[in-house]
Amino acid sequence: MSSWGAKEGSGAPSTSVFSLFQKGKPGTTGASDAPGFFSSKRTTFEKSEEAGHFANNHKWGKRSAPGVDVSGDQLRSKPAQDGLATLGTQTREKLYDSKPLAEKMRPCTLDDYFGQNKVLGENTLLRSLLETQDIPSLMLWGPPGCGKTTLAHIIATNSKKSGNSRFVTLSATSTSTSEVREVIKQAQNELKLFKRKTILFIDEIHRFNKSQQDTFLPHVECGTITLIGATTENPSFQVNAALLSRCRVIVLEKLSVEAMESILARALDSLGIQVLEQEGDDSASIRDISGSSEPSIYIEQKALSTIAHLCDGDARAGLNGLQLAVQSRLSAARLGQLKQVIVQEDHIKEGLQRSHILYDKAGEEHYNCISALHKSMRGSDENAALYWLGRMLEGGEDPLYVARRLVRFASEDVGLADPMALTHAVAAFQGCHFIGMPECEVLLAQCAVYLARAPKSIEVYSAYNRVKECLKSHKGPLPPVPLHLRNAPTKLMKSLGYAKGYKYNPSFTEPVEQDYLPEEMKGTNFFQRKPNNF
Repeated sequence: MSSWGAKEGSGAPSTSVFSLFQKGKPGTTGASDAPGFFSSKRTTFEKSEEAGHFANNHKWGKRSAPGVDVSGDQLRSKPAQDGLATLGTQTREKLYDSKPLAEKMRPCTLDDYFGQNKVLGENTLLRSLLETQDIPSLMLWGPPGCGKTTLAHIIATNSKKSGNSRFVTLSATSTSTSEVREVIKQAQNELKLFKRKTILFIDEIHRFNKSQQDTFLPHVECGTITLIGATTENPSFQVNAALLSRCRVIVLEKLSVEAMESILARALDSLGIQVLEQEGDDSASIRDISGSSEPSIYIEQKALSTIAHLCDGDARAGLNGLQLAVQSRLSAARLGQLKQVIVQEDHIKEGLQRSHILYDKAGEEHYNCISALHKSMRGSDENAALYWLGRMLEGGEDPLYVARRLVRFASEDVGLADPMALTHAVAAFQGCHFIGMPECEVLLAQCAVYLARAPKSIEVYSAYNRVKECLKSHKGPLPPVPLHLRNAPTKLMKSLGYAKGYKYNPSFTEPVEQDYLPEEMKGTNFFQRKPNNF
């Protein structure tokens, strides 16, 4: 589940999707000040439900909205005019606040941090360390929107409450080495004078070069600072090995669709937006009896599922996309002086267009995808080969890079089993060079399918690797080229024995017996033929 959402395995959220309508009423302490949908406190609406004041349906997407009467199988509830009078104002404030919705929805405690149970679930070692404020140096590695910065935010909140450590946040995109040294100097003073540790969070730490990263080494080693780095790139490649050895690498996974649905449900609860269970509900059949001057807002269940799928496990993109879609519908409703707003799937697609696939041409995903393409063709899986090719091209990869890899594959993996494969690959490369994207995508697709279907042989590839190993392991000076194999363009070279005794093969009708390897390497065979290796 998500670092932004509800507990995993809890099913539907237990809080009402209309939990904020009581803001400002007597007896509702803390409801409006809670950090969005992350609060574990029961709202006034929940208490009212238990008293029987409102219709109750525990399944997410079927929660009844106070002050709204819906015909048929749609939403039904009893009036709650006082609460609904302030609903539009609350929703407008949250939607049009200067902070993005995703930023306002960050949890502040580990109890509200979900979606990474493998490393931070109940009874895990890391969770125990964080709860006891015994925080080690960490390297948080994961895709965008999976909860890296949120986890650091929780640690910062806990450190402020405990008072035994201070939390400093820097971004590698805008921080100089001198600023880092100044923070470390302050940390040394804090530790010396007040016995207070400093937790230093570096966002996008892979943006620091190797020499900048070396600045942290002695201070992490001696405990002056506890370093928490966040990166979307593989730290094995982007972080100094010495610094990496002093940190524990925490791998955060991409959020699942189910996690995103829980996140969005809590966000709707915070905004006071109701979920319509049935697809294509007609807004004309929803009767608003609240007396509020602001439009009532509803969203279709299918629209939520669309966001969960389109955001590709990125909670930040999902929440901000929801905010954009609702804002656009509210603006349209005001212009048309409508009393109800229903956000549908088409509105979500317009507000959260999937303009790119998660892919970094210079990062680890680049190497992951090309490796998957290579292995799929090697395994003769043409469908997988096309899929990984599409992932790369649609993600913005240079088609000439892909074409070069196909040329390499044609020789390395197909080889002499189908000598025409190399011709096809070179032709595809030339075609891509001539016409470019997007027209050349079908050329690369044709070549990838051809190579996947072609018989495979690594005979030449393996033999040449044995040659390299032979040269690398040779002790002493390399043996000289035999005299009879040397060229003799001058009289001096001929007089020294160059080319003497060489048998010119075309001059003989029978096979010629002649040594072509150095004397000490006679009989060497770099080709070890096997049944499955051509």
